[in-house]
Amino acid sequence: MEKILTNTTEFSSSTKNEFSLSKFKDLNGRDFGILIGVLLLMISSIFVFTYFRPYFEAIHFERLETLPGQILVYTLLGLLVFQVSFLIYLGYLYIKYKPVQSVTDEALPTCTIIVPAYNEGRLVYDTLMSISASNFPKGKMEIITIDDGSTDDTWYWINKANRDLNHSLTVYQQPENRGKRHALHRGFTTGTGEIFITIDSDSVVEKNTVRNLVSPFVVNKNCGGVAGNVKVLNKKQGIIPKMLNVSFVFSFEFVRAAQSSLGFVLCTPGALSAYKREAVMHSLKDWIEQKFMGNYATIGEDRAMTNLILKQGYDVQFQKNANVLTNTPTGFKTLHKMFTRWGRSNVRETLAMNSFVFKNFRGKNKGGARFVFINQWITLLLAIPMVMLMLYFFFTHPFLYLTSALVGTFIFSSIQMLFFTKKYNFIEALWAYPYSLFYMFALFWIYPFSILTVKNGGWLTR
Repeated sequence: MEKILTNTTEFSSSTKNEFSLSKFKDLNGRDFGILIGVLLLMISSIFVFTYFRPYFEAIHFERLETLPGQILVYTLLGLLVFQVSFLIYLGYLYIKYKPVQSVTDEALPTCTIIVPAYNEGRLVYDTLMSISASNFPKGKMEIITIDDGSTDDTWYWINKANRDLNHSLTVYQQPENRGKRHALHRGFTTGTGEIFITIDSDSVVEKNTVRNLVSPFVVNKNCGGVAGNVKVLNKKQGIIPKMLNVSFVFSFEFVRAAQSSLGFVLCTPGALSAYKREAVMHSLKDWIEQKFMGNYATIGEDRAMTNLILKQGYDVQFQKNANVLTNTPTGFKTLHKMFTRWGRSNVRETLAMNSFVFKNFRGKNKGGARFVFINQWITLLLAIPMVMLMLYFFFTHPFLYLTSALVGTFIFSSIQMLFFTKKYNFIEALWAYPYSLFYMFALFWIYPFSILTVKNGGWLTR
């Protein structure tokens, strides 16, 4: 329990809005070198691009002299205009977003919290203890944890937590590992709460997280699902968690916040989500028996459940004030496997959404929801062609490609950096630049690869 409180305290102290350059002293030599090196590289690319602008313009004008060149240039220009327009639209929705404040104890619904665990060891103990410490009426909170056939000491830590919490937990042990979806299914079919909450077994929640997460169901009777705000717990464990820390904040507190203004959040994360009982029960059979290209779906259970709830006409919202701190990959191998898993489920659920998004599936915000969906489709359709185009430019005009790519990456990274700085602190925000550079050169292939291997439903990390 002391470990949980320490982690939460460190997180809270690091989220203050600080712009002081004195924070550089907290960086080690390697991190300082990476940040300064990447910034110098990107800033110098702007000067290089400006200096060689006449040369680059001559290449573009030469391309415009041919019909294929004209088609290419104007297509890319049109896509750029669409993406900028979409970003502006998200900004407009973000400005409208306001998290729901916690309702009173009397108004809070009963909830069942489900924690599936597989080979998590001590981490599941920390998760369960943090949930139990929640500022939520004990008589309205049921905690179920399922050991999904672990081969390590996970079952020991689950039972230790149960003993330390006076046997207030409901614990199950699956005879064999069947996957997270089946573990959650057991919780859904045995839980008694009006609201189901799912929490990953490598995550810890803050004291007010649970009550903030379920409050939208009280305020909005059409709310069918709520996405929690996922933060990086292990951001001191390497460069990758530091970069993901900035990426997660932008993905949740900007993108999902904007989607929430439409009641159309596309994915409730496995780390922390809540669902209305009726919405889950109505789609439970389709969810557990979901197939894709002839195979049972074994990944992306969170995105699949979100899709099925949206299909029923419910709103799915995001709660910025419902924080969960989760462990993220620290190495490249685990990172690219996680992104590949996410990519495959995104492809599958984008295709599945075709069945209802252009029908009269909801009472309001249908136009905005379809705009978000169209952007998903454009990203999907262009993933492979854009990589091929990138490789073509790299081998035919390497200097032009690298310079323009660095300039474009700097511009987009600056949006993320400024957003993070406004909410948290300046030095941590600078990791937006290395992350974008890292993604451009080391992770660009993942989404196209996910499309080409979408039939493979393996968990990859287990």
